[in-house]
This record gives sequence, structure tokens and C-alpha cells, in this order.
Amino acid sequence: MPNIKDQLENEIMSEIKSGRVKLRSKYIFLAEKFSLSSAFALIVLLAVLVFNLVLFYLKSSDNLAYLSFGNGGVFAFLESFPYLLVASFVVLIFIAGLIIKTSNFAYTKPFGYLALGLVLFVMVGGIILTFTNIAENLEQQTYDSKMGSFIFKPFLTHAFDIRNKGMVGRIVEIGSGFLVVQTPHGSERLIMNSGAILPLQPLSEGTFIMAIGSRDNGDFNISKLQIINPEEMKMIQRGVHRRFGQFQPRHEIIKNLP
Repeated sequence: MPNIKDQLENEIMSEIKSGRVKLRSKYIFLAEKFSLSSAFALIVLLAVLVFNLVLFYLKSSDNLAYLSFGNGGVFAFLESFPYLLVASFVVLIFIAGLIIKTSNFAYTKPFGYLALGLVLFVMVGGIILTFTNIAENLEQQTYDSKMGSFIFKPFLTHAFDIRNKGMVGRIVEIGSGFLVVQTPHGSERLIMNSGAILPLQPLSEGTFIMAIGSRDNGDFNISKLQIINPEEMKMIQRGVHRRFGQFQPRHEIIKNLP
């Protein structure tokens, strides 16, 4: 009875001699393996950074704060949610998972454990980065138009888009039944209708406020308004400061006119 190993070797040699199987240099295999490993490392690092930006966005923008309005703030929350960041994170994790699945390492351990380990590693890495200023620096560099940071602009500008159901900004004028508020995307006129729910504290110029409601002919009709601490929404605070500078009362402006 012929040896199975010898029979297999003979079949392989026969295929090679026939030209149906071609040998490849070991250096090609090494180059492919190195490229795959490098691509995997780059994608994982990007996933860590993107997850950190998601956490930064949720912490520093107006998104989560809309939930403090209860059911009325849900639509504003959904409108301001960082969909592009979250979608990018999911895509990067998916690509990293595909690389793991096609690599030799996937044959030695169950893919489910590897995928779970990958997600945990990325999430822990993103949380660790929250103790650094990397996300804040990326935001500032993005809006300072420095080279290399423009790629993050589409992911961060959503925090400064006009909301149809919510708004946040700094009061610069208080009129009869209306407010003028500075936001990262420009000045807004807020209408205080008779049914609007306002805070017990008196409103004053320079105060940061957050409101939910609806838009009508360019004005924002308030249904509920809250006074906020701008330090809890630093992205919004920096956006207002970038556009309008530090707050200066109107009487100070008039006094400084020539």
C-alpha cells in the first residue's frame, strides 16, 4: 500500500510540472504578511482614535444634554447625534475583523473571542485617550486650518450645525418676547411664546442657554429653555468664542466706540 505522504508529494510535483500550480517566493509571502499586519495595526489605531472622538463629541457637544429635557429633547438628541463618527467606528471594526478572519491567527483561536477582544481593546484604548488632550487638540487644529487636521472636520462640524429641534448658545440681547443668541454657526433669534417653559433664574446677557422647540421663518420658537454651564459643553463654548470672541456687554461696546 503506497505511503500517503509520498502519494501527496507525487501529486503536488505533478501539478507543478504541469504548470497548473506555480511556486511563489517566500519573500512575497513575507511582504504580504507584513502589509496585512501593518494595515491591521493602522486600522485598529484609527478605530481607537475614532472611538475617542465619539466620547469627546458626546461629552463636549450639546448632544446628550438634550435628553435632560425629557421626551421633548429626544428629537434634538437624534438630530445632533454623531452618526458619521459612529458609522466610521463600525466600518473600521468590521475591516479589522475581516483581516483577523483571513489571517493565520484566526485558525488558532475562535473568531468570536478574537472579535470580542478587538472591540474591548479599541474601547479601552479610546477611554484611555480621554485622559489626554488629543481630541481637543484635533478640534482646535481643525478649525485653525492646520495641515493634516482637515480630515477630521466632517466628523466634528456636525456639533455646530443648525438644529431644527434644539439650539445652544450665548445670550447677547434680551428683548420683549425674544432673545438674540450667539451660536457656533451664527446669531439666532429666539421667540419666547406664552407657553414656553423658562427657568426660574432671570436671564442675562452673557449667559449660555439651551433650548428645544421648532423653527419658523428663520426664528426659533422656544418650547423649553435651560441655563447651562458652558464648561460642560466646551466644544460649543469654543465654537462661539471662535466666531464671536469673548463676551463683551453692549454698554461696554458703546462706551468703546469712537
